[in-house]
Amino acid sequence: MIYLTSILVYLGVLVILAAILSRRVRNQDDFMVAGRKLGAGVLVGTLLATWMGSGSLLGAAGLAYREGFAALWFSAGAWIGIGLLYFVAARARRLALFTVPDLLELRYHVAARVLGTITTVVAYTAITSYQFRAGGAVLAMTTGLDAEAGMIITALFVITFTALAGMLSVAYTDLVNGAVMTGGMVIVFPILLSKAGGWSGVVASLPASHFSLFGNLTWVEAIAYMLPAMLLLLGEANMYQRFFSARSESTARRAVAFWIVGLVGIELVLACTAIVGSALYPELGDPSAAAAGALPIGVKNASETILLYSIRHGLPVALGCLLLAAAVSMIVSTADSFLLVPSTNLARDVYQRFLRPRATPREILIVSRVLVVLLGLAAYVQLRFFSGILEAAMYAYTMYGAGLTPAILAAFFWKRATPAGGVASIAGGMLVTLGWELGGGTAIGPTVYPALATSVVLLFGVSLLGRPPSRDRWRRFFEEPTAGGA
Repeated sequence: MIYLTSILVYLGVLVILAAILSRRVRNQDDFMVAGRKLGAGVLVGTLLATWMGSGSLLGAAGLAYREGFAALWFSAGAWIGIGLLYFVAARARRLALFTVPDLLELRYHVAARVLGTITTVVAYTAITSYQFRAGGAVLAMTTGLDAEAGMIITALFVITFTALAGMLSVAYTDLVNGAVMTGGMVIVFPILLSKAGGWSGVVASLPASHFSLFGNLTWVEAIAYMLPAMLLLLGEANMYQRFFSARSESTARRAVAFWIVGLVGIELVLACTAIVGSALYPELGDPSAAAAGALPIGVKNASETILLYSIRHGLPVALGCLLLAAAVSMIVSTADSFLLVPSTNLARDVYQRFLRPRATPREILIVSRVLVVLLGLAAYVQLRFFSGILEAAMYAYTMYGAGLTPAILAAFFWKRATPAGGVASIAGGMLVTLGWELGGGTAIGPTVYPALATSVVLLFGVSLLGRPPSRDRWRRFFEEPTAGGA
């Protein structure tokens, strides 16, 4: 009961903070991009916390439990993506847009805006849904609460939290959650390592494959884990929306530099903690335990709960309460971010762009909040379509990454990309992802390979077959940031 109380109190404090911040939200600028006033410190915190959701805390940690350091192939995709984003962040802020579909129409065509919105809604509601599942898993495992009830509680908090203050609430609470969780994991690792008999004890307890480059993965499987995360992050709408929210161009670029340092450090600690947990708690690797209902986890694989299980069973109660509450809040924060983006996309890129071009900023704010509720319910319905968090993550990452990322990167790095090429690339990547997943193609190989190949071939092929775009089409994307970053 003490764990449930701690989690609910922590989340309640965050909702109160969101309610206070909601008083500062008066129009779509405040709701979508925090009035374009976020400093570098807040940006780093929200970028870290947004990426460190259930995909890292559960999916990647479970992979590290089963495969050892080879799981870092999943994380490496994000590290490479952030490194490339450093060269985009300032130019993206200079555009001063609201959404990625805004960017796609500016560079390509209105059809690119529509396809970009569809892809974002499909992928991001899937990501939101497995955050609900992850929140339910935490509550079920730590409090004995039914997993379904845990998912409902998580969904209600996420929807309420996001609808109140939008980007303002997400950004500032991310800063708090990220600091608590980062500090906590730095404490957790040495405690668990001591219980395992030091690193030599961990090495003696686990197979040698846990400490090799590929582990039990083939190089094809390793790259298949890396590519979706890299592709998603390179085109990730949450990241661009945060760049648009930055106080200046230099602020956006500086935040990315600190972000990559922080993320590499945190994910290395998470992977090491999961590996130590594999030595301490081998029972999580027994499929029969989960099948028999011994672990009320609400997820496909018991190993995905290794970090939560370690916190619950390996730490003093007071520290465990704080870290479990922070873990739930980080899951909630990630869900907030991935729910906010499709809601603002539909409000701006469909409602304002096509249905009510003269809608007032206040009207767009109201519509955005209504859409948060509707898409939150849609995400909850999607819980039935995926049996595990890692599977849902790979699908959503591929849908967005293969569908939008090649066109987004070409907007900033290839002047020859044409409107037709951009539209064809988005449509091809999205449709192949859907067809491969629904048609059973995953039995042949990972979806990311055919989806990415189709998107890239169409981007280059269609662009090179057509006439070069006019200078006005690409000029704003290639202007260098101002010296002062204003």
